[in-house]
Amino acid sequence: MVRVPLREQIRTSIVEGLINGRWAPGDRIVERRLAAELGVSQAPVREALRELETLRLIETSPNKGAQVRGFTEADLREVYQVRAGLEETAVRLGRPSPDALRDNLRHLRRAIATGSRTDQVRHGVAFHREIVAAAGNEVLLSVWESLGVEVWTHLSIRLLGLRPYDNACDHEPLVEAIERDDPALPALLRDHVLAYVP
Repeated sequence: MVRVPLREQIRTSIVEGLINGRWAPGDRIVERRLAAELGVSQAPVREALRELETLRLIETSPNKGAQVRGFTEADLREVYQVRAGLEETAVRLGRPSPDALRDNLRHLRRAIATGSRTDQVRHGVAFHREIVAAAGNEVLLSVWESLGVEVWTHLSIRLLGLRPYDNACDHEPLVEAIERDDPALPALLRDHVLAYVP
């Protein structure tokens, strides 16, 4: 069994709090209080908050400590622009298995049918992660993952009212383009990702 590092467990707990509305933009996250609540020292809480600051989810200042950033459509647009460029590069480097993508689409359709937002986001992101991982470039995958695509997707739904994965059909042309080895795939994928930005 793989043990998840404490810092990562704390980061996940904070992200869940951001997604489910425990903390709203502008709210302070008090290290000492959170550490006591989780039964840990302040050091791993501080590390987790630093990581979330690199995702631009948290901001810290000397007098106020950590607080949740306000999120705007411009923030989301910047993340999606970088993401689109990375995914476009990924399909230039390698093509994913259409079967693996179709498997993700089956899960996505099921999540849409049951109305599970969490599963919709998880399977929609897994579809795109499959594309990036198929490039066989660890640096590219690491940079893509560092964008926090799943977190930003959840936040865009909750705070900006976006509905990014209500329709699995818009992923189908990507799979078909991969199956026929369409040279237009990189541009098609880029446009697909950018279509979710306001």
